[in-house]
Order: sequence, then C-alpha cells, then structure tokens
Amino acid sequence: MRVGTANSLAGRYAAALFDLAESARALDEVAGALGTLEQALAEAPELAALVRDRLLSRAEVGAGLAAVAERLKLPELVRKFLGVLAANGRAALLPEVIRAYRARLAAHRGEETAQVIAAHALTAAQKKALAAKLKARTGKDMALEVTVDPAILGGLVVRIGSEQIDASVRTRLERLGTRMKGLN
Repeated sequence: MRVGTANSLAGRYAAALFDLAESARALDEVAGALGTLEQALAEAPELAALVRDRLLSRAEVGAGLAAVAERLKLPELVRKFLGVLAANGRAALLPEVIRAYRARLAAHRGEETAQVIAAHALTAAQKKALAAKLKARTGKDMALEVTVDPAILGGLVVRIGSEQIDASVRTRLERLGTRMKGLN
C-alpha cells in the first residue's frame, strides 16, 4: 500500500470496508463491485459530477448513489457503504477509497501494486499480460492500478515502489527532440 494511503481519510474508509468485506468473506465480490463502480465513474461524467458536487445535499448524493448501485446491481455491502460515504459527506473520496481498497487487498494477497498510466483504457487481456510481464521482471504477483492520461500519447508509464519504467510516446518524442537539438 502506498505511503500515506493507509492513514488518509480515504484509507480509513477503505480499511473499514475491507474489514467488513473480510468478515463477510466477500473480498473479491467487493473488489469486483468497486471495479464496476470505478468504470462507471470513468465512463459517466454525470456520476463523477454527482460525487464531487458540493451544492447537492448529502441526501441527494445518497439517493443518486443508491440509484446507481441499484442499476449496477452492486452487492448490499457496497450499497450500504456508499450510503455511509454520502451521509458523511465523503462521496468525493470514492475514487481514492477504491484505490486504497485495491491496494489493501493486494497487500493482503501478498501482491505488490504497480501504478500504471496508459494513454487509453486497457482491456482485461492487456492487464493480464502486463501483470504477467511485471511478475516475470520482479518475481512478485502484481496488482495493477491503472489510470488513463491521453497526454502520454501512447505506451505506458509503470511505477512499482520507487522504480519507474517510462515507455510513453511522449517521453520518446521528448528524448528525440533533445537529441535533435544537440545536432544543430
């Protein structure tokens, strides 16, 4: 788990959810539901706006999240958790809570977390192949935390602990530009 995540407010919410999921023997079910919710946040700007909107009341945010949870058929534990976030005025922490839960689950499984920045969303097959390559390189099982940043143009940037592998098109172009300036 990243330094600072465990002690952050989102980290504490994620730890509480993790403990509840572990007691209910639903760690993977909750992780899957959070993945579905994360995808919905990425694909539906209205949902992302709902969790960030400070003008809406806690009840309005709660009702909106309940409707989303119903539509996505999320498990009861996750539905109740979303209700707690909304009731406490912490819905904006949802993306960070999802990341912290995933990191906690990876640590529980003895996996290391690789933070991956991609120019576009990765398919399940691409994630599986990347995790396998990183395992071959490090000898450890890898949990991937993927974020999308079109500014890298293509390729990937992977951070495992303090090591960073930058295979982005943007960095390659920057290096090429630097070399070309040296030729003048």
